[in-house]
Amino acid sequence: MSRLIRLAALIALVSLSLAGCVYAPYPYPYTSNYDQAWSASAGAVRDAGVQVTSEDFGAGLIRGTKDGVNVVVSVSRMADGRVEVRFDSKGDTSRDPGLAQRFSQAYDRRMGR
Repeated sequence: MSRLIRLAALIALVSLSLAGCVYAPYPYPYTSNYDQAWSASAGAVRDAGVQVTSEDFGAGLIRGTKDGVNVVVSVSRMADGRVEVRFDSKGDTSRDPGLAQRFSQAYDRRMGR
């Protein structure tokens, strides 16, 4: 009988010690891939010297101009969960031939690459 009591006490002690190991979830700021790509794109386009004229987070579009060149940056969620960022410029791109490259470098830098 005393062996049964000791076994029950041991089980109770182990159960109580394990109960202390359960942690409540800790809320932490979560940034999705889309949010991160959007933020990097919005900053990179400015770093490249583009004057931003409009930003639409929901549609994933950033529009602006640089020396007469119209710029559109689109941030899209892909079906497989990846995020695609596209930089398009229209106009006389010879006025600033390094614009796309500067955007790409600034984007990579902001993404930590």
